[in-house]
Amino acid sequence: MIAEGRKLAAIADNVAVKLPLTMDGLKACRVLSDEGTSINVTLCFSAAQAILAAKAGAAFISPFVGRLDDIGQDGMHLIEDIRSIYDNYEAFGGTEILVASIRSPGHVIEAAKLGADVCTLPPSVIHQLVKHPLTDKGLDAFLADWAKTGQSILDE
Repeated sequence: MIAEGRKLAAIADNVAVKLPLTMDGLKACRVLSDEGTSINVTLCFSAAQAILAAKAGAAFISPFVGRLDDIGQDGMHLIEDIRSIYDNYEAFGGTEILVASIRSPGHVIEAAKLGADVCTLPPSVIHQLVKHPLTDKGLDAFLADWAKTGQSILDE
């Protein structure tokens, strides 16, 4: 992992190397982060794991909220716990919470309310975030009103 991480980090200054939240992944995180490499420790499912990742020097911790929801746990509760723990300890301030496995707009809103730093989400959720029936209805009304004027911004 360390050799591969070094090779990936050499691609560009803005590369973040993704490592699994395993013992070997945490060891590689420590070595690579000490060398100045940005590390995203992924597959986090507990606050204890998030503590270990921050202690190992992770730039990002990626808790998978949707996968926790899938097994009957509250994934957003994990975000709340991590944010609380990281806020309690100045040494953890360098680790950003990257909420992963987003399943719905509700996850995005809740993550923002809880103070998550970053979210990764599929295009389907992005489209759901944009859509609202009143926006659609309002746009239809605006376009109909504009059409009645017979004007065009592009015609000169």
